[in-house]
Amino acid sequence: MDSKRVYARQGPESKLCLYWQAGHCNRYPCPFLHSNSEVLAAPSSSSKGGPRHHHNMVWRNPSSSSGGNQLKSKWEGKDRHREKNPSSSSGGKGNQDGHVENLVWRNPSSSSGGKGNQDGHGENLVSRNPSSSSGSGGKGNQDGHGENTEEKLIGGVISNSQGVKPCKYFLSGTCYYGDRCRYLHSWCMGDSFSLLTPLKGHQKVISAITLPSGSDKLYSASKDGTVKVWDCHTGKCVTTVSMGREVGCMISEGPWLFVGIPDSIKVWNAQTGAEMSLSGFTGQVYALEAANDMLFAGTQDGRILVWKYNATANSFEPAASLLGHCLAVISLTVGGSKLYSGSMDHTIKVWDLTTLECVETLSEHTDVVTSLLCWDQFLVSCSLDNTIKVWYTGNKDRLEVAYTHHEQHGVILLGGMHDSRGKPVLLCSLNENSVRLYDLPSFNERGRIFAMKEVRKMQTGPGGIFFTGDGSGEIKVWQWST
Repeated sequence: MDSKRVYARQGPESKLCLYWQAGHCNRYPCPFLHSNSEVLAAPSSSSKGGPRHHHNMVWRNPSSSSGGNQLKSKWEGKDRHREKNPSSSSGGKGNQDGHVENLVWRNPSSSSGGKGNQDGHGENLVSRNPSSSSGSGGKGNQDGHGENTEEKLIGGVISNSQGVKPCKYFLSGTCYYGDRCRYLHSWCMGDSFSLLTPLKGHQKVISAITLPSGSDKLYSASKDGTVKVWDCHTGKCVTTVSMGREVGCMISEGPWLFVGIPDSIKVWNAQTGAEMSLSGFTGQVYALEAANDMLFAGTQDGRILVWKYNATANSFEPAASLLGHCLAVISLTVGGSKLYSGSMDHTIKVWDLTTLECVETLSEHTDVVTSLLCWDQFLVSCSLDNTIKVWYTGNKDRLEVAYTHHEQHGVILLGGMHDSRGKPVLLCSLNENSVRLYDLPSFNERGRIFAMKEVRKMQTGPGGIFFTGDGSGEIKVWQWST
């Protein structure tokens, strides 16, 4: 006879052990039946002998000084995430899992400080108690979304050591809990800015966003090998240009648009329609910068190539090849009379724009220098070494570190702008799929932006508008509140 039908007829206390049935139950003694014949003979819940199996079994924390009842955190039913529901704290009926009903999860933050225990079937019986104020040194455990974190509950929203935690299922559009989810259901935190609209169309990582001065068109480039042109009034893509190769970077300067692809830089003049191609190198172009009628390109082989604009011929002519980095140059910026380059060799080099010679090498970072930004008289750099460094010109006109800001994740991109009140704000993209916004010079946090994947490009626009592009190929348009 089918054991499920017997169970349905005779009650939960006669439940057959599904793990024994599958041939891998290793619990002894097991509170569930290990025989089909026992299922047939098991008394019902209404029999005088009482239930043979305890369907209200409670697993207690043996190391807790209290009785363990106050450490309970019930789990209300299976969700579509296939994980435990961290948000449920109601006193409804317990979940019916494969073995135990109304299972009470052991509190991992009890004074024992030990790791969560596994039951006889290899299932982790530890569930985070979000309301626990215990200060134990126990390790964080799996939350309701399958992540290992040390968390607490702040204002009804899950928070960990990094701040309020967004729901990754909300970010992917698949959260089943909806308003009942204790993880943040928002693309940002902060009351000074808001999301206007997403721009969808690219299929891979956004590698560049640029808004030419005076233009009503936004240009975006991606590793999917395309450049898209967006109408700033409608938010619609009006043109898609296939580059045939993965786009590494793109900038605009005046009427010119420069697109870096492997072994070449494509150049367009938006006013005249002129097209040209700059070559003479091998590998991807990771960074472009324009200043003093010159175009600088940071390349995969560690060189910085320079082209000079010839107004008479309306073209760009090779001017120099700057040598010094031993690995790829992935960031460039110009400030005053200097060009600054950041490389995978962990160094920043300072180049004189007049002589095109290296005048200084900065070696304070211990990992890849991912982005550079000139802000007033300061140079701001970031790295995968989890730091943001602020540099100033000290003794003997040499750059010195004025301040080092530490993050818990690698920093991959910097951006700067002013908010609606004219206050300077630094945007820092971290490799844990978020952007931090800091007031300058205090580095007080103003808010956060969340994304499904790393935010690889940011671009500022007029009227307090700014753009972010992430690894999923999506661009988002943001605006500072007035």
